[in-house]
Amino acid sequence: MLGKLFGSNARIKILKLFLLHPEEKYYIRQISRDLSLQINSVRRELENLEQFGLLKSFSAKDSAVAEEYDTVKTRNSTTTRKKEKKLDAATGQEKKYFQVNKEFVLYEEIKDLIVKSQMLYERNFVKKIQELGNPQLFYLTGFFVNSDNSPVDLFIIGKLNKSKLAKIINDLEREMGRELNYTIMDQKEYLFRRDMTDVFLYNVLEGDKIVIVDNIGLA
Repeated sequence: MLGKLFGSNARIKILKLFLLHPEEKYYIRQISRDLSLQINSVRRELENLEQFGLLKSFSAKDSAVAEEYDTVKTRNSTTTRKKEKKLDAATGQEKKYFQVNKEFVLYEEIKDLIVKSQMLYERNFVKKIQELGNPQLFYLTGFFVNSDNSPVDLFIIGKLNKSKLAKIINDLEREMGRELNYTIMDQKEYLFRRDMTDVFLYNVLEGDKIVIVDNIGLA
């Protein structure tokens, strides 16, 4: 849908990467690798988005990345030294970083559009998972509820085809341009962990979440 609107699936992937991670900085080869896109295509889209005003760029020397320091410890002393400049392996030049420009006049509108489209995709994603078997409990948490405290993004109790589940999640990761953490356990493991007052389990159950399925009665 967004590809038809914006005219390029590569552009949509890049927009999602920046707009869903507005504090992050990325360089060309990193984006090409993480999104599985041709480097020339990435370079062209980044230049267009920068000219448009939605992205801003800077070299490593202008970034906090270049101001980090290493601490080198020996038996008798501790020495602090500046890290080496981050160079592009292909060009030998300092890497050029890109970041979303939150001051851009249409930033909020474009971000809202991307987020809404992502929610439509997630609904389809949820349906695919429910078709894999018989989930007794299915939570979306972590990234899906903007929580940094949750140990996972998806939590499932039940019997599902794990190989097909992994493929569906991998597809969503590529679409979103980020890794998702998920846990699936059967009811026997859930009961064991519950009785042991497992910290991981209770962090998930008591944290922020979107309840998709609850046939156990925990919600």
